[in-house]
Amino acid sequence: MKYATTIGGRTFRVEVLDDHHIILDGEPYEVDFTAIGSQPVYSMLINGQSLEAHAAPLEEGWQILLHGRMFEARVEDEQAIRVRALAHTAADTTGEYQLRAPMPGLVVGIPVSAGSSVAKGETLVILESMKMQNELRSQKDGVVLEIRIQPGQSVEQNQVLVIVG
Repeated sequence: MKYATTIGGRTFRVEVLDDHHIILDGEPYEVDFTAIGSQPVYSMLINGQSLEAHAAPLEEGWQILLHGRMFEARVEDEQAIRVRALAHTAADTTGEYQLRAPMPGLVVGIPVSAGSSVAKGETLVILESMKMQNELRSQKDGVVLEIRIQPGQSVEQNQVLVIVG
């Protein structure tokens, strides 16, 4: 699985090969990662170097204490990155906005209806794909002009789901 981890404005590409091997920005590493007790403390062995870190979940990522320094990290898997990228490239704040399915999936919820006013960032469709529920959000303020799907319906990648004007 591939991830993008952002710390202090810098993004690192991480590919997990197996339980003990990763590739970080193109460089291979041998790792051992173990939680210590019930506390948010982790013991790490990276290429033979021992580290200990405290990690606590935040609303959007993780707060990490390592070597006496506090970091905030945001970790996204490749599917989340694709969803975000497709949503941002599809947005046009002046005309109609067509929300398209970023991947094939099953529509599990539509919390808006035709004629509803929506704000930028408001959830338009909840799409389940690969056992994960993804909230697909409006990229602009507007009115829902058309809903082209129904709950329980399977959709294909790039299929138009909702139109906001």
